[in-house]
Parts: sequence; C-alpha cells; structure tokens
Amino acid sequence: MTSGQALPQPAYTNIVRAEKLCVSFGPVQALTDIDLAIGRNDIVGLIGDNGAGKSTLIKALTGVVRPSSGRLYIRDQPVDLGRYSVRKAHALRFETVYQEKSLGEKQPLWRNFFAGRQIVNRFGFINVREQRRIANEILQSHLGFRGVGIDADSTVSNLSGGERQGIAIGRAMHFDADLIILDEPTTALAIKEVQKVLDFVRWIKESGRAAIYIEHNLAHVHALADRLVVLDRGRIAASVRPAELSLDALTRFLIDLQQPKAGIAA
Repeated sequence: MTSGQALPQPAYTNIVRAEKLCVSFGPVQALTDIDLAIGRNDIVGLIGDNGAGKSTLIKALTGVVRPSSGRLYIRDQPVDLGRYSVRKAHALRFETVYQEKSLGEKQPLWRNFFAGRQIVNRFGFINVREQRRIANEILQSHLGFRGVGIDADSTVSNLSGGERQGIAIGRAMHFDADLIILDEPTTALAIKEVQKVLDFVRWIKESGRAAIYIEHNLAHVHALADRLVVLDRGRIAASVRPAELSLDALTRFLIDLQQPKAGIAA
C-alpha cells in the first residue's frame, strides 16, 4: 500500500483543542473539564471502560451533541458552540469512521465514495465516468487494492471487513479530512483483516493527517498511538505517551481505575 499525498503544513498549531469542555444531559454530567489538544500528524488513542465518556467526547468534537460549557478551538480559531453542528464539522474537514456499517451494502464502491458529494457536469447530472475514474485511482494508488475482482464497480457486500474499513478511511481522506476519528475499527475482524485496518491507520499518519483512535484492544492502540488518553467517569484520568507507560502498566492502571483512589504510581 502506498501512502497518500501529504497535506501542506499550515500555520496553526492544533487541529482541535478543547478547554474545560463539559457535557451534561439533564442532571447527568457526562463530561467534566476536558482539556485535550490534537496536533497535526498526531494519533491519539482514546481508551476507557464502557460508559467512560469516549463516545460523548467524540460527539462533542464533531457537533453531534452540544457542550454545556467550556471552549472549543479548531485550527486555533474559537468555535461558537451554539452554532456548531455535524455539517459544520464536515465543512471543517472532520470525518468519523464508525464500527457500525457506514457503507451501502448493495451499492458499487464508486457510489459509496461520493455518497452525498456527487460530481456533476455543467447540466447538473452526475458524472459517473469521472466518479468511477477517481474511485479506481483511490483503490489502486492509495488503498493498494490491486487484486483481481475489486474495482470501482464492485459492491460493498463482496468486500471483507478490513477492506470495508479501508474504503471508509479512503473516502474520508479523499475529501481532505485532516482529522479522522476511528470508532473501534477492528471490532469483530479476523486477525488478517485487523492488520489491514492497522496499516490504514498508519497511512493516515504518513499522509500528515491526525486521528483519534478509539479501541478496546490495548495492544493495538499502544502500538499505534503517539499519545494515550484515558477517560474515566467523564474525566481525563491520564494522558501519556506509550513509551512512558508499558502495555502491562496501562492494563493495570485501567483495572485500578475501577477501584477507589486509583492512580498511576510514580
């Protein structure tokens, strides 16, 4: 697999930065005082037990839910939280690849690549030939799908789980997303397919983009991430680099978080 074209290096420091971000649902405080910055070429592993707040944090960063307080900056510019939305997040080049099915099973790959973003000619009709051409270019040059039987006209139902995740990631990168959020992309995949997805994550970094990688498999996230952010009960319990905390130590810390007064030993 060849890497994608690297993005030019802009002047801003962080792609996204949250300061004291809080989210509440009625009396329930889902997130409390979240401070998080994600820079260019940064793979952040977001980990924590079920209910720790991972999904809520992602939804707050991508406009799905509205924070109750705090500040959010995108490319160092403040965001009006009252007007922030999923549409706005897409316009700001944030894309999410969910573990659930996000592709049209019976549709050809070229339709999936351009769903909602069709290329049209001057008469307003969809330019099918151009969409097929670009889809084949992405498949062959970027995703490395050079085998017999996979091209722009292949249907999603004929792809393996790893290949489907690759299509979703490739689609996000084609539309110049510079922050790609991966929500447990290796769930229920065979070992061979997991390796494909991990290679796609490495490709994101090689191309100069950033990613938030949500994963329950600690070995995968520990090996790939530049930084590990641990959430617990809606708060950031730790933010460390993998070199600073072994996989065994990370596992013990997550277990200890379920006990009172947990913390990383000095």
